[in-house]
Amino acid sequence: AVSCAWRAWIGFSSLQCALRVGKDGAMQAQDVTRRVIFYVPGFDPFPLRRYRELYRAEAQRQAALAGYQISQLPPDPALGADWVVDSVFEGHRTFAAFVVLGWSDLVKQAMSAGILRTYLALFQTLWIYIYSRAFFDLVQMRKGPVIAALYPVVMLLGQLFIALFTAWLVSLNFSNFWLSVLFVSFVFIAVLRGFKALDRIFFAYYLMQDFAFSAQLRGAYPASLQQRIAAFNARIENALKENWDEILVVGHSSGAHIAISALAQIERSAALDEAQANVGFLSLGQVIPVVAFLPNAGQLRRDLYDISRSTSIYWVDITAPGDGCSFSLCDPVAVSALPLAGQTGPLVLSAAFSQALSRTRWRRLRWRFFKLHFQYLCAFDETRHYDYFAITAGPMSLRKRFCNRKPSKQVQKIAYNRYREIA
Repeated sequence: AVSCAWRAWIGFSSLQCALRVGKDGAMQAQDVTRRVIFYVPGFDPFPLRRYRELYRAEAQRQAALAGYQISQLPPDPALGADWVVDSVFEGHRTFAAFVVLGWSDLVKQAMSAGILRTYLALFQTLWIYIYSRAFFDLVQMRKGPVIAALYPVVMLLGQLFIALFTAWLVSLNFSNFWLSVLFVSFVFIAVLRGFKALDRIFFAYYLMQDFAFSAQLRGAYPASLQQRIAAFNARIENALKENWDEILVVGHSSGAHIAISALAQIERSAALDEAQANVGFLSLGQVIPVVAFLPNAGQLRRDLYDISRSTSIYWVDITAPGDGCSFSLCDPVAVSALPLAGQTGPLVLSAAFSQALSRTRWRRLRWRFFKLHFQYLCAFDETRHYDYFAITAGPMSLRKRFCNRKPSKQVQKIAYNRYREIA
């Protein structure tokens, strides 16, 4: 009954001509009353409810800070929405349906690898990045995310050394060779298992499988992920036929390049020709070069090329220098050495964590790299640079909100990628 009443209200309010008065005094027309958001998470094994609860909690916090209203409603099976949002921004009401395009089952499958398979993946991934020289190209461009990528390597090798050293100390107490082998093997395996059990603290196995998943085919998508991207593509394409003012695709972390590949299939089809809705793409904390710089990533480079020239899809890429896990302020098209002639996107902007967070929060989060990587989905103390909830629940489309913004001055556009072939 609540859902039906809300739809009736939306039908009525969509007939109204609304004007939005910005904080800078500029008058801008409300162009979104109904929006659907397709959220593509990164390499994350957590269930859907994690994102739903994160949005609920952070939206309320941001609304209290920024002075607007956001109410989160239950899932709507009729819309295929995992949750819906009723919001009021400066007197203008907006309805938003959130759909999580999940691939956590593939992540869980990758993370189910045992100790031996994880160490094999470690050496294989190191070999791929060093032999292909992608590692050295990435280091030249941004050292922060490469150091973050080396963290699980150093941590796992450190755990291996501790296990070997402990086993060696145990071996000194035995004179019998076979008894020594038995106890040394037991201690060695026990120490490694102990570290794996504590990975919720160290995140070494988790991060190692993240990089190994992207590198396993030297940048090419595994068949399972190809099938999932095709399903994402079909779901977004269906929304083009529905009654929405805006279709907004949000890709976070490694979900950004997955979203790009899903959108590129739509861009190459005729589906966008008859679409009435604004189509926007928001990439947050992207790590696109980690894959695009590998030799077999021709499909991703082709998808990047096509999306960057789209006039139908408006692309905004937001990162922050404070996020050490992303390639901050790097134009993923330019640094991937793709031709720039005819490029329409992305608009590369900074979320400016150090300016948008209070001093107390910034000091608390400064060295919590994993937490900072998810800050794009959370509330900020100052929203002048970036407001995730205004973008996803507010009365303005992504295109209208950012059409007058200039790219950040520190945007990196040097072509570092040595692999330039596209599929």
